[in-house]
Amino acid sequence: MPRLREVPRAEVTDERILFYYDRLFGPDKDPAVDHGTVHATPGDWWTVFAQSPEVFRHAVRGFAVYRNATLDPALRELGQSRAGFARGSQFVFSQHCKQMRSLGVPEAKITAIPHWQVSDVFSPLERAVLAYTDGLVYDGGRVPDEVFEVLRGALSDQEILELTYITTLYDMHATICRALRLEYDDRPEPIEEVQLPEGVEARDLSADLSGA
Repeated sequence: MPRLREVPRAEVTDERILFYYDRLFGPDKDPAVDHGTVHATPGDWWTVFAQSPEVFRHAVRGFAVYRNATLDPALRELGQSRAGFARGSQFVFSQHCKQMRSLGVPEAKITAIPHWQVSDVFSPLERAVLAYTDGLVYDGGRVPDEVFEVLRGALSDQEILELTYITTLYDMHATICRALRLEYDDRPEPIEEVQLPEGVEARDLSADLSGA
């Protein structure tokens, strides 16, 4: 379950939200109750974002950046997929792997995204896009000059700006999905303390390991 309430169809008055409810779920479905989009996702991103028509409209306007972008869609999706993986969002990573596949990107490249650093399936430009994405997500925008120069040698300034904007946009979406437990990111925290068996008392681990 997402951490915020889903907005049922009966409560929606905003035409833009209703448009997407119809388009993605079907006009006869209440997506807050009958989950499942035409893309086979749960769909609670849409029903939770419907809490705020302003946020909803801002978000969907952002998707329109694809329409007239000059950046190669395969490079765009490479950055988005890696951003989802790096941010730990199963939803963003999964969706954009599928989008790469729909663009005809070879399966070997999709499979290698998690370990791109030691893979030989990517071109120098693709490796630079992946390294750039890691700089944006892991290092908060600290990108080495050497990485940026590879991008500059192959892409226009407009294409680099589009790559930067779209990749960080999906870093944001990945963060939101994890925080609100939306879609495939509705998962329990995997890191937790492993409890000692009953009857076993905690000892001073550092003392035991150091021989003190």
